[in-house]
Amino acid sequence: MFRRIFFNLFFVVLFLGRTLEGGLAMKLSSPDFENNTLMPVKFSCQGQGVNPALIIENIPKEAKSLALIVDDPDALLKTYVHWVVYDIPVIARIEENSIPGTQGVNTSGDIYYVSPCPPTGTHRYFFKIYALDKMLGLDDGASKAELEKAMQGHILDKAELIGLFKKK
Repeated sequence: MFRRIFFNLFFVVLFLGRTLEGGLAMKLSSPDFENNTLMPVKFSCQGQGVNPALIIENIPKEAKSLALIVDDPDALLKTYVHWVVYDIPVIARIEENSIPGTQGVNTSGDIYYVSPCPPTGTHRYFFKIYALDKMLGLDDGASKAELEKAMQGHILDKAELIGLFKKK
């Protein structure tokens, strides 16, 4: 019982301490679309197929790097990985049509951003940003699974933005 009270108190103090230090939860947004709304055609296979700009707020001051995973859990057979990027310097904005760090491999087996192009219906595209306490130093072409394994124990905070897309 004492142990449970101690751990609950510890997490409350940790949360309040973080809030008092100005360490609000990290937030990910885009100037191009709101969370859970349709992304402009420009960012799809029917447009220019470039990555949208992303704005990262409240990055922990202890962060040494960022990592980004973009995937589509609505793909037919399994989650489709569109983009894996790591060892991104601590920046507040990822520019449109940019390569902000070291790129990993996508589901197609290539090392670049794959724009949304669902075969049918509306799909959800999860943009997940992670603040890390170190640069990972992975080689080019690491998979999502390899990145997730390397990030274990090094994630300071994370945020998510969901964009929707349906072919016209």
